[in-house]
Amino acid sequence: MPRPSAARFCLGSFTVVAATVALLAVSGASGVLEVAVLVAFALALGTLVTVLSMRTAAGRSRSAAASGRGGAHEYARQR
Repeated sequence: MPRPSAARFCLGSFTVVAATVALLAVSGASGVLEVAVLVAFALALGTLVTVLSMRTAAGRSRSAAASGRGGAHEYARQR
């Protein structure tokens, strides 16, 4: 699996922070265990967002290469 780019890493990190703040604000959790569960859920959500954004980008690049619109890689391959 390829590594996430800086933009995807930032998207996942923002998702974790935003989800944590929203979940803590909505739930009113005050115990350590409750907060830990919410933070773990937000971390899983951020990881899922990063992986799904990588998968959709890979699907777009495959479909572009299949249709002949490979961009710079296609141009370099033709030379």
